[in-house]
Order: sequence, then structure tokens, then C-alpha cells
Amino acid sequence: MALDPVFLSRLQFGFVISFHIIFPSFTIGLGAWLATIEGARLATGTRSIGVYLTSGSRCFALSFGMGVVTGIVMAFQFGTNWSVLAERTGSIQGPLLGYEAFNSLYVGGDIFRRYAAWA
Repeated sequence: MALDPVFLSRLQFGFVISFHIIFPSFTIGLGAWLATIEGARLATGTRSIGVYLTSGSRCFALSFGMGVVTGIVMAFQFGTNWSVLAERTGSIQGPLLGYEAFNSLYVGGDIFRRYAAWA
């Protein structure tokens, strides 16, 4: 089997999009879990719950970082490897990618601001 550039670019895109689906989905769920734990900590006043918040925020930071890295690469791949698709559906893809980046930066920044005492 010849390793032509089209096959390699499709293989790389499949790898990147797979990880970009996994990491942001996990980050969204983990953010909701951290918010629930924070609510339980505020409701009960128990300081020992803070251990869960610290370890959860470390995991959140790693997952968030991987989502950002794969998202940046994915956005460039839409323009280079899938230029015809990006040209025809740009009015749909552009706002969605912008909305995703806007929300992830604000939600991620808020969680980092609240729970990044370990940094």
C-alpha cells in the first residue's frame, strides 16, 4: 500500500477528530461534576471535599489542554485538507467553531480561576 499524501492526511484527520470528540466531551462532563461537588461543599461546609476539587481540576486541566490542542489542529485541517467543504459550509462551520472556542475559553477559565490553587 502506497502512503500517498491524501491517505496520510485523512488518517491524521481521523486521529485528530477522534481525540477532539473524546477530550471536550469528557471536559464538559467533568466541569459539571466539579460544579456539583462545589455545590455540595458549599451546602455542607465540609472542607474535605476540596480534595476532590483539587484532583478533579488537575484532570480537567489535562483534558482541557488536549481538547485545545486537537481543536487548533482540527480547525487548520478543515481549511487545508477539506477546503471545498470549508468553502461551501463555511457559514455554518465558522459560527459553530467560534461558539465552541468562545465557550471553552470562558468555562475553562472560570474553572481554572476557581480551583487552580495547586498551580
